[in-house]
Amino acid sequence: MPNEPAIVKDRLRAKMAELTPSEQTLATVLLDDYPVAGLQSITRLAEAGGVSTPTVIRMARKLGFGGFPAMQEALRSEASEQMRRPLAKGGARGKGSGPAHALDRFAEAVGANITGTLAGIDPKTFEAVARLFADTARPLFLAGGRITRSNADYLFNHLQIIRPGVTLMSQTPNVWPQYLLDMGDEAALVIFDIRRYERDLLRLAELARARGAAIVLFTDQWGSPIAKHAAHVFHARVEAPSSWDSTIAIMLIVEALIARAQAAREGESRTRLEELESMFSTTRLFRDFG
Repeated sequence: MPNEPAIVKDRLRAKMAELTPSEQTLATVLLDDYPVAGLQSITRLAEAGGVSTPTVIRMARKLGFGGFPAMQEALRSEASEQMRRPLAKGGARGKGSGPAHALDRFAEAVGANITGTLAGIDPKTFEAVARLFADTARPLFLAGGRITRSNADYLFNHLQIIRPGVTLMSQTPNVWPQYLLDMGDEAALVIFDIRRYERDLLRLAELARARGAAIVLFTDQWGSPIAKHAAHVFHARVEAPSSWDSTIAIMLIVEALIARAQAAREGESRTRLEELESMFSTTRLFRDFG
């Protein structure tokens, strides 16, 4: 189908309002254990959703597939992409048609990631998270994974200038309970988690949500399991001609949110920035070209 989202999860979200109550129940079952739930037999999937097998077939067709086998094949393909190890991924992406130079190939892939990511962002979600980042009554806690730790660190460095009450959590899960002590229903936990999703981050999200904290998740196009616990989710496309995924599209969202939050707190953030610059001047941390 033309302009149909490639990812089954995206199709489910896009078509949810058009589904019958039974089909919506089935869609929820699929999303809650995605993509694994859809890899079982049609009979078992129907039983898990408490619906009939014809309901499964009808939903698959509403999503743009010829039937359940076609939808399941798409889910298998997605599962294969998620589980691909870095070395295998690099080999698969390193060849093929396209720009001759590696830099051009990478730029082309990143450009497509950015375009695809922006097309899938809900402006209401963006504005809600920007308000949350700007609200000093909401303590913010930030955590990232093995690769995405740098994204969390970047967001922290900027938010702590814009506002107080921002905490970058340690990478050591053993000390996370100490942070959880300060997470209540006013707190928000921002988590970055992409392909090869990390069990420790999932457990952190579960514990924080149990204490009432709101979860903001930055993830890839397939979606971390943390999404089921999150109040707000940003899906960024991460594929790149490399052994590693690219987080450039995630950084685009992060920088845009930083700018929006700063604009919302223009007076207060300016005062904080002026005080910070004064400290920099006193300590002579940076070179003075004046």
